Amino acid sequence: MTGTLINTTTILVGGLAGLTVAAQLSTPTQMRIRLVLTAFTLYAGMSMIWQGTGGGFGTVLKQLGIALLALVLGNALGMGLRLQDGLNKLGHYAQERIAKSGPESDNRFSEGFVTCTLLFCVGPMAILGALEDGTRGDIKILAIKSTMDGLAAMGFAATFGRGVLLSALPVLAYQGTITLLAGGLANHLQDPALLNSIRVVGGFIVLTITVVILDLRKVPLANYLPSLVVAPLLTHWWR
Repeated sequence: MTGTLINTTTILVGGLAGLTVAAQLSTPTQMRIRLVLTAFTLYAGMSMIWQGTGGGFGTVLKQLGIALLALVLGNALGMGLRLQDGLNKLGHYAQERIAKSGPESDNRFSEGFVTCTLLFCVGPMAILGALEDGTRGDIKILAIKSTMDGLAAMGFAATFGRGVLLSALPVLAYQGTITLLAGGLANHLQDPALLNSIRVVGGFIVLTITVVILDLRKVPLANYLPSLVVAPLLTHWWR
């Protein structure tokens, strides 16, 4: 739960900072932060792939083959379930709330709570980070997410007020539940290859997040989330 506790704390700290400091970050400062986050994200993704592909040359090729096949099948499943479309609708809903929330709004508290809860919980880093924290105690992904959420909370707090602080509670409950369930699963799994397959697929998804951070192009990351389920199934089948 360490990563989730850090994430919750950064949201609170960022929100409090946004309430006290109204000045926004300059464009050069924002770009420098993006570059730092990109470097950390690349490290986290490569680290997950490296840790998940242990073994000889043949084993590495097998794990990479399973990961790539899982990504293809998972993406097809995600497209069929319209996961990205669903998250996009949630994002538009949040944007509409931001646009409607002005200084004279009477519902700024609830607006801030709902908006930030959506934005902080629906991303793939919340799921991947909580899984890594639960199965390995690795908090790198959640550390990156914590930084991003803290900076976002700082900006949103200036618009919505104290409601942003309350959004830390759903993040704690959501990610904490995933972490605890993942920890229980890891304790009962006798085949580490199943967790390694999740780790490799997750590493590739994390690497793709760098494209989103740098705003190079739109990537339907949510459609790839079923790959995290497909990968261990393929590993169990392909023995």
